[in-house]
Amino acid sequence: MATSQPFAARLREAIERSGSLLCVGLDPSGCAGAAEAERLCAEVLEATLDHVCAVKPNAAFFAQHGSAGWAVLERLRARVPSDRMLIVDAKVGDIGTTAEAYAGALFDRLGADAVTVNPLMGEDALRPFLEWPGRGVFVLTRTSNPGAADVLERRLDDGTPVYAHLARLAVSWDPGGAVGLVVGATAPEAIAQLRRVAPGATLLLPGVGAQGGSVEAAITAGLDAAGAGVVVSVSRGIANAPEGPAAAARHWRDRIDAARQGALAGR
Repeated sequence: MATSQPFAARLREAIERSGSLLCVGLDPSGCAGAAEAERLCAEVLEATLDHVCAVKPNAAFFAQHGSAGWAVLERLRARVPSDRMLIVDAKVGDIGTTAEAYAGALFDRLGADAVTVNPLMGEDALRPFLEWPGRGVFVLTRTSNPGAADVLERRLDDGTPVYAHLARLAVSWDPGGAVGLVVGATAPEAIAQLRRVAPGATLLLPGVGAQGGSVEAAITAGLDAAGAGVVVSVSRGIANAPEGPAAAARHWRDRIDAARQGALAGR
């Protein structure tokens, strides 16, 4: 979809239309084949689209099924309406024509609204993604996994954590409304620091639900000055919920909104 409207504005509109800060993740692990992955994801989408602002498929769970898996991802993309954002979790990051090829595949061929990117190779690895009008990149900063401590929490000579340095760089590369940051809900202190570093960036917060992050702590730490600027991603906590994905999505939407209202009341 060609658009001159910045991604951040498009995302805000999706949030306003849906009344939700929830992003549903599609991570069809353990499937016997592409057909099973498609069936499970289609069921989740049908049950949750009314309760979410965005959908985040993890590309790896489709790529493992070869060309049939990529075809599933294309068909699932067609199920996501234009008033919801499709964020492809691909964590790509490479230089030159390779980055251009990734951007073309994900933005042009697949029609993603945003992708997750790895910034460790620097600005030239992100630049091809930033040159697509209306599209967004969510830059990995402080991820939700325990291994984030191996690199992302290391400190530079001046004491700055690597994740904060990456965030500053990403914001400086932003042509305007394109860059958001991925920061795990498992690390509320990092969320608060990144909000200070990037006061206007959208924070994509994975790690609640199955990974044990506190949605209340993450929301309190991550809200921007306008009481917004966060999107909470939940995957297994919705798809595998015993009460079913529709009820789980409603629960998470309402819990996130209650956390937001509580954080605003405490200001």
